[in-house]
Amino acid sequence: MRSNISALRVDKFGGAAALLFILLATGCARPKTADLPIETELPPSQAPLWSALAAARTDDWFYLLNTGMEGLEWRLKMIDSATTSIDLETFLWQPDSSGMQIQAHILAAADRGVRVRFLLDDSFTMHEDLALHGLDDHPNIDLRIYNPLRHRSNSAFWRELFNIGEFSRINHRMHNKLLIIDGRAALVGGRNLADEYFGFDASMNFRDMEVITTGVSVAGTIRHFDAFWNSGWALPLGDVIPEPADADSLNELRERLVTSAPVPANPDPELLDEAWLSIESRGFAGSADFYFDEPAVEDPAAPDYAPDQLAGELQRLIENANQEVIIISAYLVPTDNLHDAIKSAEQRGAEVRILTNSLKSNNHLAAHAAYRGHVEKLIDNGVDLYEVRVKATDRNLYMQSPVDKKELGLHAKLLLVDDDIAFIGSCNLDPRSLKINTEVGLIIRSFELNQALRQDLNIDFDPSNAWKVERDNKGKVVWIGAEGVFPGPPDASQIERLEDWFIGLLPIDQEM
Repeated sequence: MRSNISALRVDKFGGAAALLFILLATGCARPKTADLPIETELPPSQAPLWSALAAARTDDWFYLLNTGMEGLEWRLKMIDSATTSIDLETFLWQPDSSGMQIQAHILAAADRGVRVRFLLDDSFTMHEDLALHGLDDHPNIDLRIYNPLRHRSNSAFWRELFNIGEFSRINHRMHNKLLIIDGRAALVGGRNLADEYFGFDASMNFRDMEVITTGVSVAGTIRHFDAFWNSGWALPLGDVIPEPADADSLNELRERLVTSAPVPANPDPELLDEAWLSIESRGFAGSADFYFDEPAVEDPAAPDYAPDQLAGELQRLIENANQEVIIISAYLVPTDNLHDAIKSAEQRGAEVRILTNSLKSNNHLAAHAAYRGHVEKLIDNGVDLYEVRVKATDRNLYMQSPVDKKELGLHAKLLLVDDDIAFIGSCNLDPRSLKINTEVGLIIRSFELNQALRQDLNIDFDPSNAWKVERDNKGKVVWIGAEGVFPGPPDASQIERLEDWFIGLLPIDQEM
């Protein structure tokens, strides 16, 4: 994130110089694994809530979380509704206002006797030892770190540099985002656990999308979580970040949360039941399959273990489109196969429309630099290409007021195919998501949900909220908005354009 995650904005890992060094490095080693017993999901809860929902509606339904505020609200409601188990996995968690609220509700659930399994990628665990150990010290909470770095540092740049000899391993990350409660309901989508994903950051917030379901696809989310939890890549927190012998992290965390994120000890079950019945009644009927990339057995860089299972499913969706494909991807660096699929769809008469980040709204400059090299090919293949405006007129929909000085970025990962298929998940359309990191998502077959997503997304393509990128009558790429036509990326400074150009000269496409 531009605001509080990346130490430097020039690269997903921290610096262009480090990137060059990394690209020259080789080597892979599996992390030291603990001898852990296999641990699986508990039997589905028999709590009255789930019986009431089953009695009220017998078909599968899906409820969209279109705004960050609703995304946070329903995470807390789901955690408060849990009676037996919570399984949570995320790429990123921050102890800011939103992150601490989630933490407080998880602690309250554990105090009620709920078993919590929390799986966190190791990319952004710097500075958070106290908060993480505070959770892990609770007898009902087990926190594991996915694919941990051997050499620790509080600097993202130095962490990458110190672990340079294991680049092919540490380059492989768990980008999954998933919440499962009681084995009965799941939340799937793109949001990490930090203020900017829920609309509460003071400077920049993201437009994202998620979905809640209690349908048969929940079983797939459980199989997935158990596979990662027991993969050997998920290590107990204490094996990764030892806790000082005299620490009292749990009580220190409780004291910290008393003032920063107080939570009622006993959620009102009647209010929770009403909330669930309300979204169930408004949920869209359909069916879905949960897809995920398998955790690698050995070297994740080896072709036999490449986490590309979900990528294959998404490519097949595009290849089978008959009428239209709408792609929403925060980071867009098409592979050759993806270019071919898009071109084939256009040649068959299926219109392809894409929304991605602009130079100014992209929180990873290197990702935009890599994308820039594909713009002309996408346009020439017939794509209607749009980029998010950092000062979008309607950005107030995705962040708390006042918004005058706040910026908007895109973080959603969506795919709409024809009028009855939708993908919602964690996967961007770039090599990092398609071939390097693990990803998850739901492919939902529902005319109602597809149409609802179209309605929600219409405003994002409006000229006051997105630049249309196309060729003018002289063949030059231009950016078109409500104010007129621009010869270069609007809103971006000359320095940003120069950085974008320079980084684009580097051989970085396959790392983005």
